[in-house]
Amino acid sequence: MSDYSGSRFESAKRGAGALLSGALSALIVMVSMLAVMWLVEGVDFFLGGALDYEYGIRGWDADGLLGILFAPFLHVGFGHLMANSLPLLVLGFLAGLRDIRKFLWASVLIIFIGGIGTWLLSDPMTYTVGASGLVFGYFGFIVARGVFDHRLLDIMIAIGVGVAYWGILAGVLPNQPGISWQGHLFGLIGGVVAAWVLRRKRELPPATSYPYLG
Repeated sequence: MSDYSGSRFESAKRGAGALLSGALSALIVMVSMLAVMWLVEGVDFFLGGALDYEYGIRGWDADGLLGILFAPFLHVGFGHLMANSLPLLVLGFLAGLRDIRKFLWASVLIIFIGGIGTWLLSDPMTYTVGASGLVFGYFGFIVARGVFDHRLLDIMIAIGVGVAYWGILAGVLPNQPGISWQGHLFGLIGGVVAAWVLRRKRELPPATSYPYLG
């Protein structure tokens, strides 16, 4: 085997190892996140839903600002949580597959942007809880990452997610009573912003020096 073939094999081996490590990290993070959500919902069940009201996002209410941090981990019953669990697991896993650190920063941006947008546009008489903002955020992050980073793996994942989940985009329209289109819309925006902020920085080619002519 030539040195060139050997180096290509070693490079591919390192790449596969990094991808496997990233997949394991993403799976651990998402399973842990869902475990926390199910545990919190169990506690909230015994409290009669008190956590939802206390820590949900309430628009234009200073106390409701706490919900920006806590609302994604709260749900209106186990049915609500079950509806969010599978898409959150799948999209979160795919979003964190390649770079778990960028995924964690993306999650922070999605929660913050999605929460602020929801707080600004929500009715003060209602409260918003649920992980669907994260679901929309991870969807936006994955698709936008494929556009911004131009990596083959990211493009393939973006196409697959776009085809499989494009139907959720109807959730950003204000036409479903009891559904927070604000959380969906700003979660999606947060995902796109995160993909842009965390995009791969392209290296500029080295500058060529030319002699000055006197």
